[in-house]
Amino acid sequence: MTATAPAPSPARAARATAYLPRLALVLAALLASLFTAASPASAHAALTASDPKDGAVVATAPAQVTLSFSEQVAMGDDSIRVMDPQGKRVDTGELRDMCSGSTVRYGTALHSGLPNGTYTVAWQAVSADSHPVSGAFTFSVGAPSATSVSLPDRQAGGGPVGVVYDIARYAAYAGFTVLVGGAAFILLCWRRGSAERPLQKLVVRGWVTLTAATLAMLVLRTPYTGSGKFADVFDLDGLQAVLETKTGASFVSRLLLLGAAALFIAVLFGAYARRQKTSSAAEAVDETGAGDGTGAETEAEAEAADEAEKETSDLAFGLAIGGTVVAGGIAATWALAEHASTGIQPGIAMPVDILHLLAVAAWLGGLVALLVALHKVPDIEREAVQRFSKVAFISVLVLAVTGVYQSWRQLGSWSALTGTSYGRLLIIKVSLVAVLVAIAYLSRKWTGRLGAVRSTEDAGAGATGEEPAEVLAGVDVSRETSTGSGSGSDAGSDAGAGADPRRAAQLARQRAAREKAREKQVRDADPGRAGLRRSVLAEAGVAVVLLAVTTVLTSTEPGRAAQLETNRSTAGPAVPNRAVKITLPFDTGGQNGKGTVRLELDPGRVGANTLHLWADGEDGKPLDLPEIKIAFTLPAKEIGPLPVAPDRDAPGHWSASGVQLPLAGEWRIDVTVRTSDIDQTTVQKNVKIG
Repeated sequence: MTATAPAPSPARAARATAYLPRLALVLAALLASLFTAASPASAHAALTASDPKDGAVVATAPAQVTLSFSEQVAMGDDSIRVMDPQGKRVDTGELRDMCSGSTVRYGTALHSGLPNGTYTVAWQAVSADSHPVSGAFTFSVGAPSATSVSLPDRQAGGGPVGVVYDIARYAAYAGFTVLVGGAAFILLCWRRGSAERPLQKLVVRGWVTLTAATLAMLVLRTPYTGSGKFADVFDLDGLQAVLETKTGASFVSRLLLLGAAALFIAVLFGAYARRQKTSSAAEAVDETGAGDGTGAETEAEAEAADEAEKETSDLAFGLAIGGTVVAGGIAATWALAEHASTGIQPGIAMPVDILHLLAVAAWLGGLVALLVALHKVPDIEREAVQRFSKVAFISVLVLAVTGVYQSWRQLGSWSALTGTSYGRLLIIKVSLVAVLVAIAYLSRKWTGRLGAVRSTEDAGAGATGEEPAEVLAGVDVSRETSTGSGSGSDAGSDAGAGADPRRAAQLARQRAAREKAREKQVRDADPGRAGLRRSVLAEAGVAVVLLAVTTVLTSTEPGRAAQLETNRSTAGPAVPNRAVKITLPFDTGGQNGKGTVRLELDPGRVGANTLHLWADGEDGKPLDLPEIKIAFTLPAKEIGPLPVAPDRDAPGHWSASGVQLPLAGEWRIDVTVRTSDIDQTTVQKNVKIG
C-alpha cells in the first residue's frame, strides 16, 4: 500500500495566507520608492553650455540665446522662451537649428533694443532616448535687476503625470514579459498547457496589460513632455505632434504588432489547443486499449493519428516562427526609442537590446507561467519543468553576454560603476540576477527530486497494480468517492435536485468545492512538487523587484554620459567650436570718446589664437584710435595679465597672431582704448576658453 504525504494543516495555510497582504505592501512600498528614485533629472540628454551663460552679466543685449546639449534632442519653436524682468517674452519664437557634426546646439533670436535688466531663459526638450529634459537660467544686460519671473520648480516628466507614466512604463514591461514568456513556455516546454485555462488567462492578461499601458503612455505623452497637466491628454494637436516623433511611432508600431499578437493568441488557444486536446485524448484511449488488451489500432487509424500529429507539429512550428517575429518586433519598439538607439554603436546595440529583452521575457515570463501551472494545474509533467530549466539556462547565457555589452556601452569606465546613479542601479540589478540564479539552482535540485519521487512511485504502482496517476499524486482518489456520504448519497441527492433549483445549485457548489479540494490535495501531496513551487515563488518575487529596477534603469542617464557631464563641469568650460566674438561699448569722456570695439578670437581655445579687433564710432563708421591695448587674465589660476599689442591693419582694424592662452578656464579680456592724449578707458568681459 502506498503511503501518502500529509496535506498542509489549516493553521499553516492560514498563516501563509495572512502573510500575502504584508508581502504585497512590502512590494508596493519598494516599487513606489523605485519610481520615486526615477527622477526626470536623470534623463539622458543634458545641457552642457549656453550663450549667455547662467548668471552672466553682458554689456549689451545679445542678438540670440543658444543652448548646447550632450546628445541629440527634439525641440519645437516654443522650446526656448526668453522673458524680460516683467515676464514678457522677448524672443522671436523661431527655433534656430545650429547643429553641426557632433555638436548639438539650438538657439532663438531676440528682439533688438532690449533694455538693461535680468532676463530669464526657460527651455524644454525631449532627448533621443525619449525622456523629457527641461531647465531655466538667468542672465543680465548691463546690471542685474529685480525680476517678476520665477524659475519653474517642476522639471519635465515630473509630478503626478510623471508617476502615472512611470507606472505605465513598468506595466508595459511586465505585460510584455508575461505575454512573451507565457507563450514561449507553452510552445517550448508544455504544449498541452495551451488547453489549460489558467495559462490562457495569464497570457491574455499579459496582452491586455501591455496594450493598455501602451495606450496610456501614448495619450499621456503630451502632458508628460510638456505641461504636466492631465487635461492635456485631450489635446488632439499635441497627440498629432507626438505621433510625428520617434517615440510616438514606436507606440503606434507596438499597437499594430499587438494586433498581430492577438491573432497569434487566438490560434494558440483556439485551433492549436483543440488539436492538443484531441491528441491527448487519443493517446489516453490508446494506452487504455493497450492496457485492457482490447486490440490494436487499425492501419487507417494509425495513419490518421500520424497525420493529425504532423498537422499539430506544423501548426506549432508556424506559431513558433510567427510568435518569434511578433515578439522581436514588439521588443524592437523599445530598442528603437530608448537608450539603445543613442550613444555609441547603435547599429549593434539595438539588436543586442532586442535579444536582451526576449531573453528576459523567456526566463521571467516563463517563470511566472511555471508558477501558475504548479499552483493551478495538478498534473503538469516533470518533462515540462525540465525543458523550462534548459530554456532558462539558455536565457541566462544570452542575458549574460548581452548584459556585459550593454554595461560596457552605457558605463564606459569602472569609475562610472560606483560614481553614477546608473552604475549603482546596475550593481543592484546584477545582484538581483545573481540571487535569481541561486534560487534557480535550488529549483533545479527540486526538479531532480521531483523526478526521483515520481520514478519511485511509478515503480511502486507497477508492483501493486494501482493506477499510476493516483500513485504519482501520492493519494488514492477512489477512497474519497467511495466512503461516507459518497457517490451513492450524491446520486440520491441529484435525483431530487431537479425539483429544487437552489438545492441543485448547492450540490453544484459542493461538487466544485470537493473537486477543488481534491486537486489541492493531489497538488500538495508530492513533496518535490511543493518544494519546487516554493522556490519558483521565491524566484517570481525577486523577478518582480528586478523588473522594477530595470524599469528605473531605462529612465536613468547612462553612466558614460553622466561621467562626461561631470568631467566637463569639473575640468572647466566646454570647448567652443567657433571663434569667440564679443562687443564692448566704451566712453573715454572726451570729444568723440564714445563708440564700440568688436573683438574676435579664433579658434578661442588653449594654445595659439588669432585676434582681430575693430573700433566703431557712434555713427557706426570705423574709428581710427591713437592707441589700443589688450590683456588676458585667468583669475582662478592667478595667471596674467598677459599683454597683447595688436598691429594696425587698416583704419579702425587691428590684429595679432600667435596669441597664446596656456590653460582652459574663464579668462577676463581687458581692452584699453585711448581716444586722445588724456582720454582713455578700459572695458572688460569674461569669456570661456576651452
